[in-house]
Amino acid sequence: MITAGKAPYLYSWCENHLRIPQTFSGKENGRTHGVAVSRDGRIFVFHQATPSVLCFSPQGKLLDIWGVFPGAHGLTLVEEGAEEFLWLTDEFDPVVVKCTLEGRVRMAIGRPPHPAYASCDYRPTWIAVNTYRGGNGDIWIADGYGAHLLHRLDAKGNYLQTITGDEGGAGRFNCPHGIAFDPRKFTPELYIADRGNRRVQVYDSEGRFLRSFGENFLTSPDGFAFHGDTLIIPELCVRVTLCDARDRLVALLGENDDALKTPGWPEVDRAQILPGRFNSPHGAAADREGNIYIVEWLVGGRITLLRRLTSASHMQTQPTTTPWHQS
Repeated sequence: MITAGKAPYLYSWCENHLRIPQTFSGKENGRTHGVAVSRDGRIFVFHQATPSVLCFSPQGKLLDIWGVFPGAHGLTLVEEGAEEFLWLTDEFDPVVVKCTLEGRVRMAIGRPPHPAYASCDYRPTWIAVNTYRGGNGDIWIADGYGAHLLHRLDAKGNYLQTITGDEGGAGRFNCPHGIAFDPRKFTPELYIADRGNRRVQVYDSEGRFLRSFGENFLTSPDGFAFHGDTLIIPELCVRVTLCDARDRLVALLGENDDALKTPGWPEVDRAQILPGRFNSPHGAAADREGNIYIVEWLVGGRITLLRRLTSASHMQTQPTTTPWHQS
């Protein structure tokens, strides 16, 4: 058995628990960029193929496929009362879409009305929605590949504001790639994976800077997932980082610094992909038992299940706050 991490953060490495359909577009592109887990344990994967959304059972059976998103990128699962929705970002279209778990579109948001786009592309990478603890439903969109901005809209999609990273904080964003509201907090806090600056910036729900962290241990944060008090950060270069309730480093999983030396990385020959080692983690999600799903930016895609081992049983199996999955 191949494992990742050390007790109490110890996982069994499951390489092929979820398999991507071998479609033509999946082989030609198929990059797996986003992943989320629903309340009933279904796993949703967002990849650059047609169809773009894959739905798997916890046992690994492909249940459903839907959607055409050529620039499939960020995937966020949001709970609104008893309902669950998927927010999808398409970096090429570019558009942000809210769908039911079966693929019915409920809202679509185009380019925000910001003057930066008179001379710069808009390429959204991720989305977060303030629904935690009765939040106001504001929608935050990260333009990580275009103007490096974060845009705030109200629950109906009306534009409210933009933040740049310069708001009395750690400094201007450089690829604000993934964003999420932290469910471990009693008041909403927006976590921003400021990938190009190798750090996480934290803002409140009104766009006021609170703090930053990770400058001394992060390399390339892509986004966030949560289980109990544990923060899960997939890092493109080339590992998954775990932090505790105070955002302190507690474990590294699947480290593979040698991959960065491979010509053409992250697009490498499949023969060079090794079990137990990541190549280019891009998205993460955790189920109720603390098992972690990692998807990677790689032609043909890659989905890895890190199954939490019983030797880590003293880790919390239920969140200390209201259950809320975010990828």
